[in-house]
Amino acid sequence: MELTRRQFDIMNVLASSKRPLTQRDIEKMTGHSLGAINRCVRELNELGFVQNGAITENGLIALEPYRVKRAIFLAAGFGSRLVPITLNTPKPLVRIRGVRIIDRLIDACLAAGINEIYIIRGYLAEQFDQLLYKYPMIRFLENPVYNEANNISSALVARYLLSGAYVFEADLLLSNPSIIKKYHYSSNFLAIHKERTDDWCFEVKNGVIVEEKVGGENCWQMVGISYWNEADGHKLSQDIEDIYHSPGGKERYWEQVPLVYRRDRYNVEIRECFDADIVEIDTFRELKAVDNTYDV
Repeated sequence: MELTRRQFDIMNVLASSKRPLTQRDIEKMTGHSLGAINRCVRELNELGFVQNGAITENGLIALEPYRVKRAIFLAAGFGSRLVPITLNTPKPLVRIRGVRIIDRLIDACLAAGINEIYIIRGYLAEQFDQLLYKYPMIRFLENPVYNEANNISSALVARYLLSGAYVFEADLLLSNPSIIKKYHYSSNFLAIHKERTDDWCFEVKNGVIVEEKVGGENCWQMVGISYWNEADGHKLSQDIEDIYHSPGGKERYWEQVPLVYRRDRYNVEIRECFDADIVEIDTFRELKAVDNTYDV
């Protein structure tokens, strides 16, 4: 059966908890009112999905259609703004405080039970083979045109894998692995609320992205992690190909397909995170700021 959003939210927090939860616990964790939670928990008890503040086996079965199936990492680019480090090392493989940037993201996926992992590679592709010693489950996809097209070319390579999938920019420094979730109700983009930003950001209405732009006030700064449900993933497989082969299509960023060029076909929600959770290391100066071993 298809769950309502409130049913999903309650079952999701119960599934991620190691102990039974009270309704007040659920209120704090979901933001739903206590009265609404009380009614919904009664429904879930009657359905056999929840019992004594915990999710049942039948509840886990009901959550299965919302489980993330795979993770796709866009890792083909050169990382020119991190020169000189990236002259010999792809940006996702750069070590910060002794750990490769991409490792923290992969570890968070594995902790959330996401074991089907694809990395789309291009620049210095063979160097990614070193990941197989630690992560033998990884599968590589090759982007042969990474140096003549934008990251839409990487999305094109993975277009048939996007249903039920996370899509990661592979150069994000993750501090809070718990923002990578096992279940999602709808397609969404991680973002940080900002009073002002000069970065890529979203205008949002009723929790749904209505515009992507560069710079703004009282907006949501984009974080390069998104999730795409089954229906949207199927649409993306065709829409990405169509936009890529349109005039100027190779110059597009991949997320502009659902958020700009085919926006009327998608309702992509915002999922809030914070500066302390994750950061993109854009420049060598920023790299030195987070790891002083590069400050030589």
